[in-house]
Amino acid sequence: MNDIKKEVNISAFLDEKGKIRQWPAASKNKIAVVYYLASKFEKDRIYNEKEVNEIINQWHTFNDYFLLRRSLIDYKFLGRTRNGAEYWVIPKED
Repeated sequence: MNDIKKEVNISAFLDEKGKIRQWPAASKNKIAVVYYLASKFEKDRIYNEKEVNEIINQWHTFNDYFLLRRSLIDYKFLGRTRNGAEYWVIPKED
């Protein structure tokens, strides 16, 4: 995952407050943006869906928390129970 931080500059996708303002087209940029968003979650904590949505909404401006939540799961930055009741950060090697 360190490669993502070193190789991809996501500043073009962030506003002046550090919020995600645009969803990238390129896969490597998507992964980097999701990595950035995942950093806003605490490790070793269980979240409910409402809490996940609230954090996502604090960190983006284009009004699509569904896309971002799904991407956090698909790219394996967050795990969740089958019923979506609990979410957690999946540890990554840094």
